[in-house]
Amino acid sequence: MAHSARRDSPELPDLSLLKRLARDQLIYLLEQLPGKKDLFIESDLMSPLDRIANVSTLKQHEVDKLYKVEHKPIVSISDQICFLIRPRIQTVKWICDVVNADKAAAKFRRYKIIFTPQKFYACEAVLEEQGVFGDVTTDEWAFYLLPLDEDIISLELPEFFRDNFLAGDQRWVRTAASALHLLHSLFGPFSKVYGIGRCSKMTYESWREQVEQGEQKARHAEIGNVFLIDRDVDFVTPLCSQVVYEGLVDDIFRIKCGCVEFGPEVTSSDKSLKVMLNSQDKVFNEIRNEHFSNVFGFLSQKARNLQTAYDKRRGMDIQQMKTFVSEELKGLKQEHRLLSLHISASESIMKRKTKQDFQELLKTEHCLLEGFEIRECISFIEEHINRQVSMIESLRLLCLLSVTENGLLPKDFKSLKAQYLQSYGADHLLTFSNLRQLGLLVEQQPGETLTVMESKVGKLVNDRAAGKLTDAFSSLAKKSHFRALSRKLNLVPKSDEEYDLRVPRDMAYIFSGAYVPLSCKIIEQVLERDGWTGLEEVTRLINGHEFAVTGADPKSKSEAQRIVLVMFLGGCTFSEISALRFLGKEKGYKFIVVTTAITNSSRLLEALLDNNI
Repeated sequence: MAHSARRDSPELPDLSLLKRLARDQLIYLLEQLPGKKDLFIESDLMSPLDRIANVSTLKQHEVDKLYKVEHKPIVSISDQICFLIRPRIQTVKWICDVVNADKAAAKFRRYKIIFTPQKFYACEAVLEEQGVFGDVTTDEWAFYLLPLDEDIISLELPEFFRDNFLAGDQRWVRTAASALHLLHSLFGPFSKVYGIGRCSKMTYESWREQVEQGEQKARHAEIGNVFLIDRDVDFVTPLCSQVVYEGLVDDIFRIKCGCVEFGPEVTSSDKSLKVMLNSQDKVFNEIRNEHFSNVFGFLSQKARNLQTAYDKRRGMDIQQMKTFVSEELKGLKQEHRLLSLHISASESIMKRKTKQDFQELLKTEHCLLEGFEIRECISFIEEHINRQVSMIESLRLLCLLSVTENGLLPKDFKSLKAQYLQSYGADHLLTFSNLRQLGLLVEQQPGETLTVMESKVGKLVNDRAAGKLTDAFSSLAKKSHFRALSRKLNLVPKSDEEYDLRVPRDMAYIFSGAYVPLSCKIIEQVLERDGWTGLEEVTRLINGHEFAVTGADPKSKSEAQRIVLVMFLGGCTFSEISALRFLGKEKGYKFIVVTTAITNSSRLLEALLDNNI
């Protein structure tokens, strides 16, 4: 439909190998506890586990019953219990309670704890403190990477963002490095590694240590270039409303582990339906990267093509009918089912978005990105807060205003904060503290010269006029980093010419032609320049920790050189993935996106909420 790929695009490596490795290792660990056993699984591991080993696979390896970890006394009567958990102290303490309760009841069982993706010393220390270290055996399931599609791999670690960027807890850095090491050992050696951000630098250094300690095997590389990028390099992109189909489906229905649950309003029945969203779904694969305004046109065309294919059976003789039924009919029925699902999903999205006055919201976002009509934008945000439209949406708009303007004027900050707390509760004070710490919602610190100028202006004119002039002086006094980056990298295309969303000319199409995602623009520029040369001003504004390292055989002209692995530390949005796919098609690259988790504005902000005092 919208953009045709270059014919010389390289082939992607087979990522299903990662699934097979994870499955084999899990089976090996389960078999180390021979005989029938009950398996307790932490709730956020259930979906990833289902993608690796389903219930029948577990039953084949003597798993009798499956339970969800619920932090309460257990009902299992089995002599052997296996716990499959994340390395969290709270869960380990619960396991200690289970073991100690069994001891008190003189019940003898064998216990095995499998930590994934790795075990931390703190967890073993808890086992020791609680006096159960000798009663349990512990192991690691090195399940670092879950392929969600042929070009998306997730570590499924949503807590990485809060732990690393807010709490400053770097325990997951080694996990990210081990994931990179696994990819290097399967698909490397990598020719060039680029990166930007403090966490990226640490991940790279930890990975290099692992490479130097391990044995080096000469292999034919399948991935040539690697790019590591921290989420805090670009907060603007995840704060923008998504308008590509896959991004909208994620915003509204929440895609979890590559799977979405469509409710009765989509399925037109009283049941919900889980649907796997990947390139195997032919209908979804063709619309996932499309701007939503193009989706209905494509789906109606698809429906007409399908009808034509069905109509072919008229006038067939018996032999042709037999061939049609055995070869084509099943595929057509499957396509028909998927088509009606995506049409219903699109209608549901339309209904919700028209109810929320989506166009007005997008207009406000575009003004914030361009730096126009800021006063009108603030009025819109105030109305949004006072009408209590949505707690997260209001917070998102506040953060987008702050990040694009490099902080709010003190009087705006105080006023908006007071209105937010009145609307949504004073228990959000801690949330504001978290947002300030990350630089997502901050107050501008006026310079000394500005204050002198303001006092002079105040004496000359009345208060209201002074307020307007103060705004003007403040915006002059403190230039926003986003504005400077936007000009330097041309992130906001000129709005005087019409942007045809059916034939996108650059990555800005993912935001209706209003903004090129900063993260993707940096990747494009670095690949184009073969390093950071000429981008010194950009890295200074980002406060970068940038690096570019040449590894094995950089002059090689193999297909692998055009396969770029991009690792987002702290999460990545579907919009960014769509933008990179577009860039790959334009420039003849293929991108594989590795992310600590798929994120969007809601997940990002929910991770920073602290309103449960």
